[in-house]
Amino acid sequence: MVKIIPAILTSDVGELLELLKRCEDVADRVQVDIIDGVFAENKTIDPSVLANLDLNLSLEFHLMVKEPKNWVERCARAGADSIVGQIEMMSSQQEFVGRVQEVGAYVGLAIDLATQVSALDEAILNNLDSVLVMSVKAGFGGQEFDRKVLSKIQKLDEIRSRDTTPFSIIDDGGVTMEAVDDARRVGVDEIVVGKRLFEGDLKTNIEKFTKAAYK
Repeated sequence: MVKIIPAILTSDVGELLELLKRCEDVADRVQVDIIDGVFAENKTIDPSVLANLDLNLSLEFHLMVKEPKNWVERCARAGADSIVGQIEMMSSQQEFVGRVQEVGAYVGLAIDLATQVSALDEAILNNLDSVLVMSVKAGFGGQEFDRKVLSKIQKLDEIRSRDTTPFSIIDDGGVTMEAVDDARRVGVDEIVVGKRLFEGDLKTNIEKFTKAAYK
């Protein structure tokens, strides 16, 4: 069953807290996008604003930042259950993965729209809990789904078929109800959806997206 994960990309702490509240009792996990203004010309909230917040949710931080390993402890203090880092400004994928494992969180690597699957370090693929593929350029919401991501998902699905503890494949960015089924057919496990999911009733929209994956 393909899982639909709500995503929040905002620089407004009030909006972040309001959307997290909406996710409680509706979703079991939410992804919070962290952008530092260097990786992309956009800047969101800092993970520290979520420290000491009591949530009935699993928190996944998606780090679109320069040197993601330097953000791991901050995310851990903010209650991260899972930390996913973009590899494009990452000096060492192995160091990032090791640091996330040290804080006891699930770990994922992410590749941007222009980055090929071959850029992932094969030596640590079997240590990952997830691989996230962007279907838009990382850093901004409201972009259109790019179908070239489908071949990447398929390639990752083939790679993990040889692994005894395979990583999950996450598609993130511009995913519409029309694209969900195509992504599922090539091997996606989870689909991250931002604003589209929050327009109207969140629970109903998650159900609609889930149903669309099996049309």
